[in-house]
Amino acid sequence: MNTLSYGLLGLLARKSCSGYELMLQLQPFWQAKHSQIYPLLANLEGEGYLQYTRVEQTEKPDKKMYTITQKGRDALQAWLAEPASAPITRDELFLKTYCLWLTDAQAAIALFSHRISEYEGKLATYQEMLADLKAKHGNTVEDFSSPFFGDFVLLHRAVRSSKDQLEWCQWVIGLLHDSKSSGRPT
Repeated sequence: MNTLSYGLLGLLARKSCSGYELMLQLQPFWQAKHSQIYPLLANLEGEGYLQYTRVEQTEKPDKKMYTITQKGRDALQAWLAEPASAPITRDELFLKTYCLWLTDAQAAIALFSHRISEYEGKLATYQEMLADLKAKHGNTVEDFSSPFFGDFVLLHRAVRSSKDQLEWCQWVIGLLHDSKSSGRPT
């Protein structure tokens, strides 16, 4: 099983969901599309890690509500005991930053300004999600045994990461402004 399969099982360990609901829950933390999720759900169901029931909908096709099985829980718990793989970083901005010397300061500033706008939006979203989580579940989210503990610590990490990215982009823009105003070639 791949990492995304375990992620799906982890979400289903909390509550039954449709494939679409699973995709929405994953979005803040893991990039996955319909084309990845639905085949995995079919494989997991075929291997007995989850099951589904059909829910009739008016004026829409029936939807499948997936539920984790005991076999799925056992696999998930075994996976949790294993060390996590090293993170993979794939950020186009990093590659462009490496090549900044090939452009002018204005274009580079625009590149980082755009990223700042993106991270300001992400930061606001994560802070809102964190506030909603605490409003719904109170301080229980800080208890390791709470099903929402993982959400709580991951949202804190997302907030910190967004702030760090913003600070770094602002720092780079400051260097670019200094370089531009010092008369050095840009």
